[in-house]
Amino acid sequence: MFAVGDKVVYPSHGVGRIEALEEKEIAGQKLQCFVLSIIGKDLKIIVPVSNSQKVGLRQIIDEEEVERIFDILRDEINNMPPKWNKRYNFNMDKIRTGSIYEIAEVFKNLTRLGRRKELSFGERKMLDSTRELIVMEIAHSKRIGTAQAESLIDECCCAA
Repeated sequence: MFAVGDKVVYPSHGVGRIEALEEKEIAGQKLQCFVLSIIGKDLKIIVPVSNSQKVGLRQIIDEEEVERIFDILRDEINNMPPKWNKRYNFNMDKIRTGSIYEIAEVFKNLTRLGRRKELSFGERKMLDSTRELIVMEIAHSKRIGTAQAESLIDECCCAA
């Protein structure tokens, strides 16, 4: 499925590189594990190979899928709960899926909502983290810098 050197996405943390495939003892069992280094962060994550799909480890999207992200960002705001705490939980559930499309929905909705009213502290943090996740994945997918990826995202969000 994945090999050492592959770039992958680990949900909620972003793009990483598989640095090694090592045998680790976890809960008394010896398991083959991927050792991930999250790009741009001082973070290493160990994921048992047998759990990689369950935790949502996936390939980076391709360029065609990047266009789908841009379409989502240009689209209208989706229905969300009116109260910030319910909205926060609603959006966290979407982020936890690890789907870049769900993350793009959250980013788009919070961006649009933030234009109409002030976001809660938690929602502002969520907006920043979803932006970072999208920027990193687009930058690596299109093999461009993060500043250029940010510009592309801003164009989509401002166009709508």
